[in-house]
Parts: sequence; structure tokens; C-alpha cells
Amino acid sequence: MGRNKLTIIVTCIVLVMFLGQFAGIRAYVMQGSGEDRWSYAFRLFSEKREGGEQQATNNQNVAKEDPLMNRILEEAEKRRIEPVNAVNDRIWKAIPGYDGREIDVERTYEKAKQRATGTNIEYVYRSIKPKVGLDDLGAQPIYRGNPNKPMVALMINVAWGNEFIEPMLNTLDEAKVKATFFLDGSWLKKNADLAQEIQKRGHQLENHAYSHPNMSQLESQRARLEISKTKDLLKVMLGVENRWFAPPSGDFNAQTVKLAAEQGLKTVLWTLDTVDWRKPPAASIVSKIESKVEPGSLILMHPTASSRDALMDMIRVIRSKGLVLGTVEQTLSSERVEVPES
Repeated sequence: MGRNKLTIIVTCIVLVMFLGQFAGIRAYVMQGSGEDRWSYAFRLFSEKREGGEQQATNNQNVAKEDPLMNRILEEAEKRRIEPVNAVNDRIWKAIPGYDGREIDVERTYEKAKQRATGTNIEYVYRSIKPKVGLDDLGAQPIYRGNPNKPMVALMINVAWGNEFIEPMLNTLDEAKVKATFFLDGSWLKKNADLAQEIQKRGHQLENHAYSHPNMSQLESQRARLEISKTKDLLKVMLGVENRWFAPPSGDFNAQTVKLAAEQGLKTVLWTLDTVDWRKPPAASIVSKIESKVEPGSLILMHPTASSRDALMDMIRVIRSKGLVLGTVEQTLSSERVEVPES
């Protein structure tokens, strides 16, 4: 019986301490929007407890009837953006997720306390990762980024056209844009200096097979070798850790995607094709991009005279739509991107 009494006493003490932790939260959250704000504060407090040892001072601050904290919590409710999970789409296949965003209440509160009374609050944000990412979708081809992410990538497949590469690099430098160059392995083996120049300019370098074959027509051993030879060359010649594979001519099958995945590579195609190998006028390429580009677009190009001449105006019209240009890696990541004010 004595042991039972002791258990009851300890349980009561723990319960009182636990309820005390929430008393202050309830004191100020109920001043405002009632149940909604209480739910938000409860969730926030719970998340912090689950994260391990959190500073006790946060609990003490929250426990006070503090108008500043109350105002920050109100804004946190309004400004929270939920993350978007990666999905396997019936048409577009694997579509990456996109991070959400919320106010970091503690950091914002601490920062605001140090500012003069009456000044605007400078809100500090943190990302919220999706529960489902690209890696969770299995071996699937990727044709585009998340449509909620205002970023576009230029993917330049290189197996020929050396005379146009440096002028295109100069344009990209002038516009402060980084592109992704998918290199044919046999081209890379013969053009180490030019590949190093692309790398020196800060662009992403990835895998375009070794001999520009139609991947869907190859038996597995040859298909595997086409990918691995170029992956090895990228590592040995340039120190590049290859992560993406663009099948030549966009020709692939399920085996191609599976073999690439076995080597740690995701298979990427394109959203928009400039069809620059047909030597269209630069103006027609720009017009096509202007009418069809959208958030998440991957734009296929080659080092051609048409793309060389269209490149700067392509960049201009993409930016005019409030889109940011990044690499394939950046565009297909879930990380949030903020569009700079013009």
C-alpha cells in the first residue's frame, strides 16, 4: 500500500509540473484568435519537446502575457506555408517536392526584443521539409521541377559543337547564370581542356552516356557500360561526383532508368526542347520559351549557332516572368527559392 501511495504522489507532482508548463501559453493565446492560436502554440511547443532538450527559457517566455510574442504567433499562423510532397505523376512521372516555410518563433522573438520599441519586426524563417522526397519515389524518369518552385534550368547536352561552347559560356557569365552541361563520354575524353573550362566557369557537369547511343536498344551490359564509363571519366578527369543522367536523344526505357539508379543516378529528360539542332532562327527559340516556360521547366539545348544567338534573350524572357535560373540540381531539389525584387 505504501508503494502505491508513493506512485500516486509522484504522478500528481509530474502532472502539476506538466500543466504548469502550459499555463502561460494558455494565458496569452486565449487573448487572440481562440482555438486556432491555441492549437498552433500547442503544436509548436510539442515539436520543440520532440526535438530533444530545448531551452527552458523558451517555455518561460511563452508563459508570460507578452504582446510581442502574441503578435509573432499571430503572424506565424498567417505566414506558414505547407511543404509539398514529391509525387509520381501519370504524365510527368517523378515530380520533386518543395519545402514549406514557417516563422522561427523563438529566433524572431529574441531578435525583436533587441530592437527599439515600435520598429517593425524582422521575421526569421525556417524551412519545412516534405515528408516525401524524390528519393522515396523509386527509379522514375524526371521531366520537370515542382510547379510551385519559381526556378528554371538550362540543360545543355554536349557531344559536338565545340565552336559555340565558349561564346555560350561568355553569355552565361555576363548574365550571371549557371547551367548544367551533360557531357558525352567520348567527347569528354577528347576535350578535357574545354570540359575543364566549363567547370572553371562554375557550371554543373553531368552524364550523357559514352557514345550517344539509343539506350532503349541496348542489352543491359552495354547500357550499364555506357553510363559507367562516363561516370568514371567525370570522376577521374574532373573530380565530379555524378548524380544525373540524361539519355541521348531522350531515348530510354525502364531498364535504362533502373541501371542508372543502380549507379546512384537519376534519369532526367526535359520539359521544353529548343530543337536547336534543326538550326531554327534565334527569334523563334526565344518566342517558344516566352510562350511556354513555367516554374520547374527544364530547357533542352545544345551548343549550336541558334542557341548561341538566342541565349541572352532566352534568359531575359525567363526572368521577365519572375523565374530564377538555376542548375538542374538546384531546380530539382526541394529547397525554397526566393525571387529577387526587380
